[in-house]
Amino acid sequence: MAVTLTERAAAHVRNFLAGQRQAAGLRIGVRKTGCSGHAYVVEVAESVGAQDQVFESQGVKLVVDREVLGFLDGTELDYVREGLNASFRFNNPNVKATCGCGESFTV
Repeated sequence: MAVTLTERAAAHVRNFLAGQRQAAGLRIGVRKTGCSGHAYVVEVAESVGAQDQVFESQGVKLVVDREVLGFLDGTELDYVREGLNASFRFNNPNVKATCGCGESFTV
């Protein structure tokens, strides 16, 4: 099981985490919400717990709770710019469907 970053995403995350005092890495998660059932969560991991799995990709530590690892296995996280907007894009092979607005997904 693995979660990875593209080079572009890793550069963005390294820059972001450099400004954080207590960053153990980037936490990637999933929460129940939206019309399709689940949404991604990306936040600073201030610590690593016993229930967490840690991956290293492009020199960045990615922290994922083992309970949601099945939703994220094989996911590659990219960072894209479209016009004036920039955001993470999840290339998740487990997704079966997404909602019309693209904010939530089903596995």
